[in-house]
Amino acid sequence: MYSELSEGHPIRTYLRETELIENLLDEIMRTDPSEDYQKFYNLFNQLSTVEKRFQRKENQLFPFLEQHGWTNPSQNMWSFHDTIRDMFRLVRKNLEEKDLVGAKNNMVYVEENLQRLLNIEYNILFARALDILSEDDWIKMRQGEEEIGWMLPTPPPPYPNESTYIHPSMDTTLRTDVVFDEKAQHYNEGYMTIEQVNLLLKTLPVDITFVDEHDKVIFYNRGEERVFPRSAGIIGREVKFCHPPKSVGTVLKIVEAFRNGTQNEANFWFNYRGRLIYVRYFAVRDAQKNYKGVIEMSQDITDIKTIEGERRLLEWE
Repeated sequence: MYSELSEGHPIRTYLRETELIENLLDEIMRTDPSEDYQKFYNLFNQLSTVEKRFQRKENQLFPFLEQHGWTNPSQNMWSFHDTIRDMFRLVRKNLEEKDLVGAKNNMVYVEENLQRLLNIEYNILFARALDILSEDDWIKMRQGEEEIGWMLPTPPPPYPNESTYIHPSMDTTLRTDVVFDEKAQHYNEGYMTIEQVNLLLKTLPVDITFVDEHDKVIFYNRGEERVFPRSAGIIGREVKFCHPPKSVGTVLKIVEAFRNGTQNEANFWFNYRGRLIYVRYFAVRDAQKNYKGVIEMSQDITDIKTIEGERRLLEWE
């Protein structure tokens, strides 16, 4: 079954990463951090790039499976990912504090859980995904993976029949297959072309995601740098599957409060990978105050928080 997959197929790429993970686990478990701290630390950093694998599954593979009615991976395996993420954070804390005995002991739990996950992927997740998903699904999935990346030292080759990927910043093609209402160029106070609107949204230093009144994600802006990873697979996906299980309850509570009109805004801020992130939710309503969805805005405000005094001169001069 797997041996027939060509290079570039998303599952073939996952299997190549599996080999890398197993080799790294084997080497790191044979390395004593008390004797060779730097080697252990380097291997741990390499292994930590498994986060890219988790993100591809959560933002690419799972959404396609949901479209075919299989939601179990989104509901359960995502929680397993978060458990392993917590273990990685603990080992990193051990290493930073030079608690080398703790790091070595906690790596045992990382190894056990990763091996369990790899086994479930190989025997259940990937096998069933190949039965469920179409060739077109795999081609689209491979295209979306470009935005997230891989654990592999070099990117996998393009999958057959896929067009060359163009980064959003280089995409200047005028699309003629999209039909807009004749009044679509008129916005609140002013007129803009579709191209200008897209450039505006892409340039804004904030992540914007729009969830409609049916709880489906229908839009996100594609800026140069994002606070959280997104890919095309999120479009049309239910919002409850777009957040980690441990936070989805809060998100659904916000959506329900917006829907019934008791609240219009919710704000959060927290540390993420050493940066201070500000997340805001706004209820979207039409002129008659009917609920039309939710806008989620995320912004890295780390540098903004450090601003003091004034700057009235152009910094270039």
